[in-house]
Amino acid sequence: MSDFRFSFNVFGLPAPHEFDALCRRAERLGYDVLFAADHLGMPAPFPVLAAAARATERLRVGTLVLNSLFWNPALLARDAATTDVLTGGRLELGLGSGHMKWEFDEAGIAWQGFGDRADRLEETVTEVGRHFAADGFAQQAGMREAYGVPVLRPVQRAGFGGWGPPLIIGGTGDRVLRIAARHADTVSVAGAYQIKGRPPGTFRIGTAAEAAERVAFARSCAGDRAASLEWHALAQMVLVTDDRAGAAERVVERFGPAMTVEELLDTPYVLIGTVEEIAGQILRGRERFGFTHYTVHGPYLDAFGPVIEAVRRAEG
Repeated sequence: MSDFRFSFNVFGLPAPHEFDALCRRAERLGYDVLFAADHLGMPAPFPVLAAAARATERLRVGTLVLNSLFWNPALLARDAATTDVLTGGRLELGLGSGHMKWEFDEAGIAWQGFGDRADRLEETVTEVGRHFAADGFAQQAGMREAYGVPVLRPVQRAGFGGWGPPLIIGGTGDRVLRIAARHADTVSVAGAYQIKGRPPGTFRIGTAAEAAERVAFARSCAGDRAASLEWHALAQMVLVTDDRAGAAERVVERFGPAMTVEELLDTPYVLIGTVEEIAGQILRGRERFGFTHYTVHGPYLDAFGPVIEAVRRAEG
């Protein structure tokens, strides 16, 4: 089994000195990766990642995940390679197919059906990898020679066929998980499911049974690759409490009956209990689902810190 890794998502963007302090605190708490999302109204991902790496010593940085339809592959390859160089090879590049229709509308980008979005995701992976592997643009050969300008390439040779940073692909649908199984280094089995009959972007949290089935499906698609892949889950909520059942009841009362209390306590996408209970849930989740990389949302950064310590203490 792989070693555990832990990460968090940046939500808002405070003043520069406060952001630096946040990143350093995360590093002290034992987090391995800082992730930036790709949503309108939230910070632009790549500047955040470069700033986080400059503020820290070992913290890796990544995107969880970029909406591939928002990005031209050639420009994405340029931004990713630049960020990998500036962070000293600490980038992890996460890609997805996008799911918030309102964001497409606000950005003036045509909304496409799921199949078309999945196709675009795989095309983006292929094209970005091609740019990473290329020996620069022929049109710039003279300029490079005259001024000694190196070809812009990622530092890392971990993902994209050995030409770029590690690749994360996340989703729940069959097509995206097949793409992840073919190309990704980290398969993120998303815990948010579109509610049937509701507008795109209306979600519910997945159950433990759904997580197990989705991981099994992706593993079957990956074949011999499955054992070498990292399996990732994004926790939607972290509640440290001495009253696990009572807290779960209150969550169900607040958010409605999409899940029972029992299902909420069983899902890997919600972490409720004492520090030791949550640590135990994560340790059991490795055996049950294969998850060895957990991400929490930024507001739970401090609450989840002691859980990281407890898991690593249990691992010896």
